[in-house]
Amino acid sequence: MINTIEQYLSELKQELAGSDRATVQDALADAEEYLRTALDNAMKGNPASEAEALAAIIEKYGTPKEIAAAYKAIESSTPPAFARPQPKKVEVPAPPPPPPLPAAVDTRPFYAKFFGVFAEPRAWGALLYLIFTLGTGIAYFTWAVTGLSVSAGLLVLIVGLPILGLFLLSARGIALIEGRLIEALLGVRMPRRPLFSRKDIGWWQKFKSLFVERHTWTAVLYMILQMPLGIIYFTVFITLFAVSFGFIFKPVLELVWGIPTFVIGDYGYYTPVWLLPFTVIGGILLLFATMHLAKYAGKLHGMLAKTMLVRE
Repeated sequence: MINTIEQYLSELKQELAGSDRATVQDALADAEEYLRTALDNAMKGNPASEAEALAAIIEKYGTPKEIAAAYKAIESSTPPAFARPQPKKVEVPAPPPPPPLPAAVDTRPFYAKFFGVFAEPRAWGALLYLIFTLGTGIAYFTWAVTGLSVSAGLLVLIVGLPILGLFLLSARGIALIEGRLIEALLGVRMPRRPLFSRKDIGWWQKFKSLFVERHTWTAVLYMILQMPLGIIYFTVFITLFAVSFGFIFKPVLELVWGIPTFVIGDYGYYTPVWLLPFTVIGGILLLFATMHLAKYAGKLHGMLAKTMLVRE
């Protein structure tokens, strides 16, 4: 028999062992919010013990095994970017989730994989995310550095702790928004709801919990890292695209507009005519390779975000 909410959450986490970390975080947040809210309402003016009230609530909500099965079933049948699992009530035990399908094997030949990258939405989503990371990175970095410096400077005053607490809360909020952006563009499963904050504890206990959690500080560190990463991503991909299009349109630039490849002193140097077709081919190949690089870089960044923005 489950006597406390903490015991319920512990069993739910065990039932979800092996599931995606973001799924586990969402499931625990949903369960804790529902159970604590329902228990607070049940205990108002009710002489029953907390264990008895909790047992009645769990009977309506579902056991940890039932809730875990519901989450696993939803996660296995919906893509990461569009699923919205919010099981609030389980009247009967959910059927066991279907066995996982074997990983799809891409049997296309190499040339089809290489030249088919322009038809992959994941590649375009990754490229869009990596380029716009420069803007979001500057915003995150500015907010993180400003918040840390102002909070540290005011800690000697009584207003320092509230300001620090508000900044750490904002970092949690930014991490949630960034996670939704990553899931939409990179296809990496990220948390879809904020962590539950208990209302039955004082502000000091809330601040201590916020301050000592690793997840809070890794979110702040992620915000700081976004700017240098954004600069690298933007510089690399804009340069690669510029070089690619420069090679592709070199015949037009040189033969039609008369623009030399480079100029030294008073002399302009042009690419030999026989070499121009090879520059066009090289530019096209570099363009496709750049899209593959964007897809791979997006995958790596998604792994980094998952490590830093999802609670263990």
